[in-house]
Amino acid sequence: MKSEYIIERSTKSQIKDLLYTHHYLKDESKDFKSGYNYGLYKNEVLHVSGCLGACIFTKIPVPEIAVGAFGLPRDQQDGLWELSRLCIHPETQRAEYNITSWFVARCIKIFRKDVNVKAILSYADSAHHEGTIYKATNFKYYGLSDAKKDFWIKQSDGTYIKHSRGSVKGIEGEWRPRSRKHRFLLIYDKNLKKSIKWKETKYQ
Repeated sequence: MKSEYIIERSTKSQIKDLLYTHHYLKDESKDFKSGYNYGLYKNEVLHVSGCLGACIFTKIPVPEIAVGAFGLPRDQQDGLWELSRLCIHPETQRAEYNITSWFVARCIKIFRKDVNVKAILSYADSAHHEGTIYKATNFKYYGLSDAKKDFWIKQSDGTYIKHSRGSVKGIEGEWRPRSRKHRFLLIYDKNLKKSIKWKETKYQ
């Protein structure tokens, strides 16, 4: 029963094992950015092995997103956030119907009490999932992100790892098309609702 679960602000160390083991980007991204982290626990057991779900809110990754979405300059982007990581332990998903939407909705409610929230952006990588959970939690859909490429660095064992930031000059590797992402937004600020430049699209 969902009444057996609690949601708590959590440290990176409390949620990292869950994300490193079960998040769909675990093989592509070796780390994740910590922010306002919320963990799902059962029977009030607050320790690493007891984390059954994680939801992380961070500042939007690059200012250009807010410029493109709302026309906001860099100095007017306070209150804009990204739901950057979401993960529920597979066994918990199987045991509890709709646990993910229940968890996300409650995390957002707590998050809005903890900090000023004008809008929440989230992406769903089209190579892995379509973001059904965001539709279930009242996000609006704004189509796919622009087509881009990522540089993948060749490792000594012949495998490749995605380059995160900085120059790639002189680094052995290859450019690969980046999977496009479904864009979802929850907008709370009335002025932002009026200034949105992205076109809302019917979610398929």
